[in-house]
Formats: sequence, structure tokens, C-alpha cells
Amino acid sequence: MKQGIHPDYVEATVECHGCGNTFQTRATTSNIEVEICAECHPFYTGKQKLVDVAGRVDRFRAHQEAAAQKTDRRKKQEQKAAKEQADSAETSSETRNQKKLTDLKDNQENTPE
Repeated sequence: MKQGIHPDYVEATVECHGCGNTFQTRATTSNIEVEICAECHPFYTGKQKLVDVAGRVDRFRAHQEAAAQKTDRRKKQEQKAAKEQADSAETSSETRNQKKLTDLKDNQENTPE
């Protein structure tokens, strides 16, 4: 094994931001910061606990609300477009029917008896 190419293996302090727990281990760095550890992880504790790191939970909820509003807005636009299309189809069919009636009346008036 070559000498001088491997990092030093030192005592390290691990600090959990979720619960504030600290413990000692060995690593190549002297300080390790984690968001969740065995003391506060739901798998080990059996309890669900949200750890909000840098506002991520709030940002996620805001994103979900914005998506829901966008979906509602899109549904309203689709309903409005469908209603307008139905109204225009109804109007065009009424116009065609009236035109046919007008043509029939004109034909009856112009035909000699």
C-alpha cells in the first residue's frame, strides 16, 4: 500500500439537526452533520415526526396548493369552453333550421299552383 495517499482516520462528532442528538464515531472528517438519526427516525421510534429543514415542508405545501389552484383554474376554463361550444353549436343548429324554413317558404311562394 502506498504511503501518504490515504486520508487521516480521526474521532468524529455526529450531530443530528432533527433531534439535537450527538454521538462519537470515527471518520475521515472531524464533524458530521445529519438531518435525521436513529434516535429520531420514524422506523426506529415508531412515531411520525416531520423535520423541517430549511423550510422544505412549507415549500412543498405551497407547491401542492399552487398545483391544486392551477388544476381548479384549468377545470373552470374547460367547463367554460365546453359551455361556449355547446351554445355555439345550439345557435348554429337553430340558424340552420331557420334558414331551411325560410328557404321552404320562399320555394312555396315562388312555385306556381
